[in-house]
Amino acid sequence: MAQRSLSDVVAQAILVEMATDQHGSRFIQQRLETASFEDKHAAFLQLVPETLRLCSDVFGNYVIQKLLEHGTAEHKRYLAALLRGHVLPLSMHMFGCRVVQKALDVCDAETQHELVRELAGHVMTCVKDQNGNHVIQKCIERVPAHLIQFIVEAFSGQILHLSTHPYGCRVIQRLLEHCTESQRNSVLHEILASTEDLCKNQYGNYVVQHVLIHGSDWHRAAIIGSLRGKVVRLSRHKFASNVVEKCFAHACRNDRTPLIAEVLGKENDSSNNSPLVQMVKDQYANYVVQKMIDVAEDDERLIIVARIRKHVPNLRKIPYGKHIITRVEKLTGKPLSS
Repeated sequence: MAQRSLSDVVAQAILVEMATDQHGSRFIQQRLETASFEDKHAAFLQLVPETLRLCSDVFGNYVIQKLLEHGTAEHKRYLAALLRGHVLPLSMHMFGCRVVQKALDVCDAETQHELVRELAGHVMTCVKDQNGNHVIQKCIERVPAHLIQFIVEAFSGQILHLSTHPYGCRVIQRLLEHCTESQRNSVLHEILASTEDLCKNQYGNYVVQHVLIHGSDWHRAAIIGSLRGKVVRLSRHKFASNVVEKCFAHACRNDRTPLIAEVLGKENDSSNNSPLVQMVKDQYANYVVQKMIDVAEDDERLIIVARIRKHVPNLRKIPYGKHIITRVEKLTGKPLSS
């Protein structure tokens, strides 16, 4: 096989048969990467009549993807035209969805529009599908924002539901990364209305974290503001604790100060019931305390260390407390004593 050229295989008219074989498919893919225009076009002509069948084949789909990737602009337009009328079923297919994604990656905006508009009216079905959700993500990533307004509109009133869905949460994250400010704002409005519920959800917490990482200063501040007064409680939650960590990591000075105050509690409270000790005792919240120590500015850290010092006798008795003491000593370069 290694000695044969693409033109040899084309001449024997066995290209389609080889495309559905594991080794044959790999051979064709490799040859297409370096083929001359003449050989590439000859292969294209032989494969085109079986395009739709190959799109859904476990090995053949890779050959069509490679044709889309390395073909001429005319080849890409022709292949995309063959997909038209079949975009929805292909998007829901384990192998076909990969071909649709590749077409969206390599085709021009006009061709992308022709393909994606077939998904109008079926967006929610695709989002909840294990294959279709990847196509919707690719639409958001690669297609000009004004051409996928129908996707954003399909999500109206559904953001909480989608954000708590194993596939939907990924799509919402892509929206937050790639859409226009006005499109993003409509999504964020619904997220902010349900922040605490999302924080405590195994999928929704990732959406809120995404806002904290990729959102504007205003949106970040809004998320952090909605969690004030709940820091200790949410830090002890398996999923919400990850969000609180991100709040500390991405907050500006003005937003971080009240969060630190919540954790430290009252200055004269050195009991086992202080917020700080409660959090250090907890399997999740102790990581929030460690993050708080890591990201605090020097003057903030002095206050934190002074407060922790008051609790050293209690902290040494707590398994997670030892981690906190070690973290402080590593950052300050000094032993921590009461």
